[in-house]
Amino acid sequence: MSKSSKHDPFAEREAQKYAQPIPSREFIMALLEEAGQPLRREQIREALKLDGEEQIEALQRRLRAMERDGQLLFNRRNEYCLAAKVELITGRVQGHSQGFGFVIPEQGGDDLLLPAHEMRAIMHGDRVAVREVGVDRRGRREAAVVEVLERGLSQIVGRLFIESGVGYVLADNKRIHQDILIPNEEFHSAKHGQIVTVNITEYPTKHRQAIGKVVEILGEHMAPGMEIDIAIRSYGLPNTWPADVEQEIRGYTPEVRDTDKQGREDLRHLPLVTIDGEDARDFDDAVYCEKNGKGWRLYVAIADVSHYVKVGTALDVEAHKRGNSVYFPERVIPMLPEILSNGLCSLNPQTDRLCMVCIMDINAQGAVKSSRFTEAVMYSHARFTYTKVAAILVDKDPQLRQQYAALLPPLETLYDLFKVLQQARNQRGAIDFGSTETRIMFGPDRKIERIVPQQRNDAHRLIEECMLLANVASADYLASHEIPILYRVHDTPSAEKLTDLREFLGSFGLSLGGGEEPQPRHFSELLNKVRNRPDSHLIETVMLRSLRQAVYSPENGGHFGLAYDAYTHFTSPIRRYPDLLVHRAIRHLLRHKSTAAFAYSHSDMQNFGDHCSMTERRADEATRNVVDWLKCEYMQDKLGEHYDGTISSVTSFGLFVALSEIYVEGLVHITGLPSDYYHFDSVHHRLIGERTNRSFRLGDPIRVAVSRVNLDDRKIDFELTAEQPNISRAEPGAAKAASARGKPVETKAKRGGKARTKRNGSNKNKKSGNSGKAKPATGKAKKPAEKAKQPKAKRRKPR
Repeated sequence: MSKSSKHDPFAEREAQKYAQPIPSREFIMALLEEAGQPLRREQIREALKLDGEEQIEALQRRLRAMERDGQLLFNRRNEYCLAAKVELITGRVQGHSQGFGFVIPEQGGDDLLLPAHEMRAIMHGDRVAVREVGVDRRGRREAAVVEVLERGLSQIVGRLFIESGVGYVLADNKRIHQDILIPNEEFHSAKHGQIVTVNITEYPTKHRQAIGKVVEILGEHMAPGMEIDIAIRSYGLPNTWPADVEQEIRGYTPEVRDTDKQGREDLRHLPLVTIDGEDARDFDDAVYCEKNGKGWRLYVAIADVSHYVKVGTALDVEAHKRGNSVYFPERVIPMLPEILSNGLCSLNPQTDRLCMVCIMDINAQGAVKSSRFTEAVMYSHARFTYTKVAAILVDKDPQLRQQYAALLPPLETLYDLFKVLQQARNQRGAIDFGSTETRIMFGPDRKIERIVPQQRNDAHRLIEECMLLANVASADYLASHEIPILYRVHDTPSAEKLTDLREFLGSFGLSLGGGEEPQPRHFSELLNKVRNRPDSHLIETVMLRSLRQAVYSPENGGHFGLAYDAYTHFTSPIRRYPDLLVHRAIRHLLRHKSTAAFAYSHSDMQNFGDHCSMTERRADEATRNVVDWLKCEYMQDKLGEHYDGTISSVTSFGLFVALSEIYVEGLVHITGLPSDYYHFDSVHHRLIGERTNRSFRLGDPIRVAVSRVNLDDRKIDFELTAEQPNISRAEPGAAKAASARGKPVETKAKRGGKARTKRNGSNKNKKSGNSGKAKPATGKAKKPAEKAKQPKAKRRKPR
């Protein structure tokens, strides 16, 4: 217990954060490490020499927080032990509609499978400590739950069913496979079939289902306009401001106070401008460029959110809870209240604003030779759109060039820099996948009129390059001072993914350079090589899917896709909490404070990274859910219509097809394919007919008819039409080779299988009044595809 006599190296930080500080988390963990055995709370208190009611209460809260964050475990002997010592893995649960789930480890690495019996007492979103217990028949790591550290959901939205006096709610979020029992006295006027919000009053155990009570009736089943409200509640998105936040923002005014401008570098004379989309409401970055010898000096000014959102305030707590803003079609759930997000922290035109500025000197080859950061006050000289800037710089629109004549020289200078930065990007080997983003256009009553592609132009790319430079400069600056921050990490592809990718490329006579450790430039070189091929979309898609997901982490692992050794997010503190943390670290250093006195530790950053990675995934899933719902609604009156499309994904249970003109995706189930036994070739992304050698491959053109639309499950089913653009044949013996390859996901399909499983595996039709059966099909097979595969949940690709 000699640790008590040693000095806590983080005492200064704790004293800044708390009026009555106690030893830091790091010191407590070092105490347990030195003790070499678990300790009771009283033993820890004695070792730390804490007395008095306030200190004892603070210690109790800290130990509970460390237990919640997975740093400590509280064993059955009422002792605290280091989680790392008992070889447990902590992470978030990602549920699956078929009853099993996965743990996404906070330490990184592959997900662990949770079998159905382990999922009985836990729910999607829970934070758990698990022990690895072996591998399943498909070679996936399998885990057993040791402890639930934190419940992820307290509310669920879904459809209420009342049968024989018994009520239950079927969750709208298909990752929540458990029904929630509702006692009769907790219906609160809700009727059978209505969409309701329920509070969970008792969580499930291995022997009992979860129990809840109705707290809100959203409306009738399938009523239009509810999709966003349902998604907000289904995914637990915070969307109301707590009273203490409302109280804090009452003192803010629309304009910056003169006292807040004092002590800052005055950049109001520089013609800084914002360049954003036509429908943007918050402007968090402004740019200005001037010649500097043979090179350039670039100013990237970012709204100074950290000036207004102080550490530990109610605003800060709520911003952390939200993690990021969520952008639904024509509606935003902001991370910060509107007085900040659209007001004081938005770089609105012709208005003084506080900002954090990254000033970079760039040479003629596009390399940053030096950079510095400063707290400043700025004045935005114009609010440009991407379309307008492209018209000025690319199309040379005479009317616009005349209108903005005073701002034309710095814009032209910025464009000259952009051209050099593009060349530097190519030489660096950054991976650039072509992708099409879409926008939903609404008519009356929030009905989709059409779905249109969003065109990227040089103005988009110009701003992107400026933001990349500022993010890299931030990462380099903070890394050089060894201060805890969150990096944006994009790891190298896994060995398994690389092996599959190389085998796939080999079938086209292509190869990926770099041996066992390819670099980004090897991916980039291959992309450039295949760009003009007719099958380039297929090859690009497979290459993209070989990459990992980007995450937030205090460990700098570099950014593979962008080909940077260090990368962080600095440019959007209005809408991303990690950016706010980066701003706080920069301000801390600018004010010449020691790293030890920074408000956050490495452990804090680990928790922030896990949380913000989770909120990012949560936002993506919620917005995707809403878009899927809207697209299903859009397609309801198009049953029987024929469309051209492209096979966008191939699974053991069928083909996903993206329609060419309306940007909607649906499934052709394997039972709807022409008569044959079909084998799934996962390496070459195709289904192959055993008898005919008929091949359906990723990227192939295809013509389909809309056969079914299911709003409940956000699913659209297609069937093949008689006329097809082309009929592909696999090489002789390919079907047999795919069947014998030995990968468990390679299966055959059976007539009468379930109508559809979403790409993420969702297929939840029970108790919904919709059996989900496919219309009779001619496909033959030997195994039900859904039973043969438990697909791993897919994640978004890196940004």
